Amino acid sequence: MLPGGWDYDGTLRAAMFAHLDDLLAGGPPRAVLSAEINHFSFDGRPMRLIVQSGIWKPKRLDAALTIRTTYTPPNAVPPYEDDIGIEGLPRYKYRGTDAEHSDNRALRAAMQGGLPLAYFVGVERGVYVPQYPVWVEAENRAGLEFMIAVDEQQHGLELAELAPLQRAYVTRLTKARMHQPLFRARVLRAYDGRCAICRLHHAELLDAAHIIPDGQPQGEPIVPNGLSLCKIHHAAYDTNLIGVRRDLVVEVQPRLLEEADGPMLRHGLQEISGSRLTIPRQRLAQPDPDRLEARFDQFRAAS
Repeated sequence: MLPGGWDYDGTLRAAMFAHLDDLLAGGPPRAVLSAEINHFSFDGRPMRLIVQSGIWKPKRLDAALTIRTTYTPPNAVPPYEDDIGIEGLPRYKYRGTDAEHSDNRALRAAMQGGLPLAYFVGVERGVYVPQYPVWVEAENRAGLEFMIAVDEQQHGLELAELAPLQRAYVTRLTKARMHQPLFRARVLRAYDGRCAICRLHHAELLDAAHIIPDGQPQGEPIVPNGLSLCKIHHAAYDTNLIGVRRDLVVEVQPRLLEEADGPMLRHGLQEISGSRLTIPRQRLAQPDPDRLEARFDQFRAAS
């Protein structure tokens, strides 16, 4: 608390969260340009929120304000997916190996003070999904890392005393709050925000569909295991009403082609039979043919 009763730290954090709320228009996490995130001012001065080092503590604070995870290529598993502890929280690695590095001390101060931070996760070069508020929940010095709570219901838990069902619940919260939105953002960015089948260009009507479902072998949350699909085509793909061959051609279940219903069935499903997916230009982001083939076998078995 500064002289005169002004809580500089708390007011700054509240202003940062309000700035991010404005960027996201009160909606769910989505990809935002770093230039937009850094277009922030406080106390009459511009202030960057994303810095190169990854951990950011402004001069007038004792504790870190933001953390950052860099962009991962589309065909690689992001580090926040690999590094989930047994209690279900993602890990954030030290800067370097010195526990007393100033950046690591700043994150430790945020942990000790129970202070909320913003976490910026790279989904493309210069593009991030803001996750906030998050908390530094615990520290693992042997592993050179901190544990991050990405949901308020994870904050303040006695991690060492969690029962198996509680751990499973914490993991589900991590996936719902962090992993699923980030997978969606990465896939939709790769497909230029369009359905790969019908080219619909309204983000609120698009999903990131897994080719191989999450939790199965080869079901990793990477862009080559994803398709940007509108909600109708996502549901049809998940229920094997439509399938996609390894050559990217869409097939529709024969029984569906024989039905007579209305314009949605005719134009939305029957007429896509034999069409070809529109895929990302970047080779590393294109759907994996082997995964497509494995999933298409399930479509054929459902015929």
